[in-house]
Amino acid sequence: MGSHVTVEARGQLAVVRLDRPPANALNLEVLAELEQAREGLAADPPGAVVVTGRERFFSAGVDLKLVPTWSPEDQRAMVQGINDLVLGWYGFPRPVVAAVTGHAIAGGMVIALCADYRVGAREGKLGLTELRAGVPYPVGAISLVRAELSPAVARALVLRAHLVEPEEALRLGLVDELAGPDEVVERACDVAEQMAQFGGDAYERTKLALRGDALARIRAAVDAGDPLLDSWLGEGAEASAASLLREN
Repeated sequence: MGSHVTVEARGQLAVVRLDRPPANALNLEVLAELEQAREGLAADPPGAVVVTGRERFFSAGVDLKLVPTWSPEDQRAMVQGINDLVLGWYGFPRPVVAAVTGHAIAGGMVIALCADYRVGAREGKLGLTELRAGVPYPVGAISLVRAELSPAVARALVLRAHLVEPEEALRLGLVDELAGPDEVVERACDVAEQMAQFGGDAYERTKLALRGDALARIRAAVDAGDPLLDSWLGEGAEASAASLLREN
């Protein structure tokens, strides 16, 4: 496995850990490593998967410091990588539980939304802030948001592009329950153990029945060619990203 994503066997579970200091920001290498981890697990599925991050940071989303350096080819690769991530993890054939260890922002929240169950920390901020950074949503990401959140919640979070506290995230459905920062991973593993008992093939068929229509729409849109492949970042993206970095 690569330098930022590790897979740890824990009984019948596989714990996938993202560790790119300081904030688990996403770049091309991280997306490739997450895809490599998923492919390896799909080839020999465990009972369930727990996806987690660093202390205080599940993931802060796309690495905004890199935005000014990306070539058109890099931008295409990022869009495709995000779409592949959504298709692969949202449709993973076994239970996937997210241990949201802290801040889950923009692309980091997208990763969490791919999970079947989300345990959030009682500290940190969560949200879908792509607009604040001047970064449009790849088709897979926005389709996932629409599938997982109610229309009113999706509208408010996407178009206000604001961050919410954990209790509000629980109310809105961004997470399914909360735990103390030091308890998130253990609680996620407990839930994953419970879900692993439901049976692999039966779980896969039930999950496909639940998400099949959404996955088919995402696949069709991706196969048709995400419009953002040719122009992901607009003229204001660099200034927006720089402004957001100064705020933080």
